Order: sequence, then C-alpha cells, then structure tokens
Amino acid sequence: MQPASRALTFAARTESEPFPLPANPHISLTMAKTATTAFVCQSCGEVHSKWSGKCAGCGEWNTLVEETVGGTPGGLAAPKAGTKRSSKTEFVALNTETETPARIVMGVEELDRVFGGGIVPSSATLIGGDPGIGKSTLLLQVAARLARNGVKTVYVSGEEAAAQIQERAKRLKVAESPVDLATETDLRKILSALKTAKPDFVVIDSIQTMWSDSLEAAPGSVSQVRACSQELTRWAKKSGAALVLVGHVTKEGNIAGPRVVEHMVDAVFYFEGERGHQFRILRAVKNRFGPTDEIGIFEMHQYGLAPAKEPSALFLSADGDGEGGAAVYAAMEGSRPVLAEVQALVAKSAYGTPRRSVVGWDSGRLAMLLAVLEARCGISLSGMDVYLSVAGGYRIGEPAGDLGAAAALLTSLADTPVPERTVFFGEVALSGAVRPVARMEQRLKEAVRLGFTHAYVPEGSPTSVDGLTITPIKRLIDLAHLLAPDAQNA
Repeated sequence: MQPASRALTFAARTESEPFPLPANPHISLTMAKTATTAFVCQSCGEVHSKWSGKCAGCGEWNTLVEETVGGTPGGLAAPKAGTKRSSKTEFVALNTETETPARIVMGVEELDRVFGGGIVPSSATLIGGDPGIGKSTLLLQVAARLARNGVKTVYVSGEEAAAQIQERAKRLKVAESPVDLATETDLRKILSALKTAKPDFVVIDSIQTMWSDSLEAAPGSVSQVRACSQELTRWAKKSGAALVLVGHVTKEGNIAGPRVVEHMVDAVFYFEGERGHQFRILRAVKNRFGPTDEIGIFEMHQYGLAPAKEPSALFLSADGDGEGGAAVYAAMEGSRPVLAEVQALVAKSAYGTPRRSVVGWDSGRLAMLLAVLEARCGISLSGMDVYLSVAGGYRIGEPAGDLGAAAALLTSLADTPVPERTVFFGEVALSGAVRPVARMEQRLKEAVRLGFTHAYVPEGSPTSVDGLTITPIKRLIDLAHLLAPDAQNA
C-alpha cells in the first residue's frame, strides 16, 4: 500500500501546489543533459560525427579536433526563470532618417586612412598578423593616444601579464596615458567589467585566449572563438563602444578560427610586413564603413610604429650598378600611388625541369606572362630558370604590374640595364596587347614627384606630364624591341 499512497500524495500536490524539491541534494527531478562529443574542423567550423583526415567542408587536412558539444549554444548562459523576452520585432522604413554617430579619430594618419576617416562607434574590428609583427604595439599606441584625447579606453590582454604591458608602455613612452588595463581571459568577468566601466574604445588581445564557462571546449577552439566573438560583438553593438579584436593567423597567413568570425565583425584588417624590414602594412580586406583598397604604411622605430613619411621610398632600392633585371612599377593602393621595384633573374637551367620562383606576385600571373613572351614575342624561356621578386616585401595585387615585370624579365635575359629613372605600368593581355589601367595620371604624377623622367605606359595614357617623357607601348613585342632587341629567337 505504500507505493499507492505515495502516488496519491503526488497527485494531490500537483493539483493544489507545486511538488516540493526533495531534501536529499543527490536526488534531482530535472533530467540532466548528456554531454556528447563531435569532431570540429579548426579551420572552418564544420562538425563531423567521426574523425577523418580531411574536412568535408573546407578540404583541409588534419584539422578535426574532438570537442564536447552541449550546453547553451553561442551564449553565456540560459535565461533566468521569470525573465521576460519581447517577441515583437520592430520594422522601420528605408527612408527613416537616423543620426550617424561621429567617428572616433585615432590621430594616426595612416590608420585613419585605412579605417575610412576613423573608427565607428558600436563597431567590431578584427586585426590579424604574424607573431611579433607589431599588432599589440600599434594598438597600445592607439589606445594611449585616444585616452590622452579624452576617450575612455580599455585594454584587455589574455596573453601577457600586466607587468609586460606596462614595460612596453614605458618603452613606447605612453605609460602616463590614462588607459584602463586588465589581464583576463574569462569572458563573463570581462563583460561584467566592461558594463561597469562603460568605455568608448576597447582592445581585446587576443580573441583566441578568451573562454566562456558555458562551453566545455578548450580556449582557442572553434566553438570558444565563435561564442566569445559573438558575445563581445553583441555587447559592442548595444553599448556603443568601438571594439577591436586581435586574431592569430595560420601558417598560410589567414586569421585562425572559424571563417564565421570574419562575417560577425564589421571590418577585417591584416597587418603585414617582413620582419627583416622596418616597415609594416595594414591592409583592409573587409570594411563596412570605408574602403577596402586602402593601405596604411608604418615604420618600426625604437619607440614603436610611426606613419611612413615617404611610402614609395620604402619599396625602392638604391641606384644599382647598371645591371639588368630591375624595373620600377607604379602601383595604386586605393587613392594612393606607390612606386615599387620588381627584380628578376633569368638564367639557364642546370636541371631538366626549369624552376619558377616568385615572391610578392601571383605565380599564375608569372606563368601567363612567360607564355606570352614566348608565344607572342618569340623569346624562348623554356630552358631557363626564372626568379622574380618585389623589393621590400611589397605585394603586387593588380594587373598593372605586368609591364614592369616584363621589363625586369627582358632586361635580365638580355643583361642590359633599364634606362635610368624610368617607370612602367600596364596590363598585358594573352594576345600580347598592352591594355590601359585605372588612374594613370596619378601614377605618372607620383613618378615625377620622386624624380623619374621617363615612363613606358599603355596607349591611351596622358601624353604630356610636366617633367616626364612618355613612351606609349601598344604590344608587348614593342617593349621587347626597345629593351632586349637581341633576345628574340635566341
């Protein structure tokens, strides 16, 4: 009769009042969630039920890591009991006038140029770069400058101790700036502190070190990076603060973690540069509030990073000794013209298969140019090793560099120097024609400003620029006749 009486008692209580929790803490009436594991790709975030050598989502090898799946996805915790949530979604018309918030001018000309005039409040920015390239140095300088200008600034580091950052601040001579510094990796504590401090500008260095206690995955894993980025971005949108996240990069140079993080934020920048050179380039690859074709050029000094006073001079070597294989190319980076030197070496191959090596340019573009030289200009390169490099670590990202690369290859093959103070630009088509490119007049004016006196350009370019002799090139074979007349049919 005892089990029956218990059943009756339970039924009676459920009709009148909620059934009380048992006194024994080891007895729970709530069914616990069973934690399960899955294999998550650390490159793209694809979830697999079992391990395999290759990710089915992105095709990368050996990127699947076993992680615990469960808990509240994408958030810090489930909503508390009794919390009311609005189920109504408000819509507005496209022509609704809203006040545009003023940008926060950072006071660094190169940085403001890349951001489009300053960083936007309520925005999230992701900055990636190789270790030791200067990300933390630049952001600490920016945070210190903003703090001195009255902007409430917070710098949160999950990689270094406070003493290390303070020592760097002394070296950069910004230790007296009123920056609020914290060293923490627990996302819940960071958000709580940010809500109390109410800053205008926040730096998180880096997002891979942050972790949320609502997830059982290790810090730096795909799920942790995704969840922490989402929570920090959501806080920035609600609070009106400008948020900057620092991200690690993979060996291929891409920002580590799931690709979805780049979609969450408003802007993505890459900090590039050769560690052996003193300059660094900040390049925009995504920017919802500004251009994506601008670059910022900085020089590394004893006291940190400073905007480059003469960017083109950084990519031009000193006057050579008259040997062939070097040509100056006039590039455009957004609204800025930049002159860079293209170097080439063509030598007879000592092995059966000629070698092709390129640094700072697309290898496929080099293969195309070599094929055009051979098929349209009658220059045999099939038995030659070809090495091409852009001086100073600069990267050619536009077809206008074709003519400069061709000039370097032709003069290296003929062992004749390029005419002094000469600049090249133009796109080479598969037919051998040299096609016009954008903003040719700006390129020519920059060449004049730096002391160049001659230019080989496509037909249709400005025919007269003060202080510059312009030679139009209609086809690539015309350039070969001018620079390497003995190289054809060699």
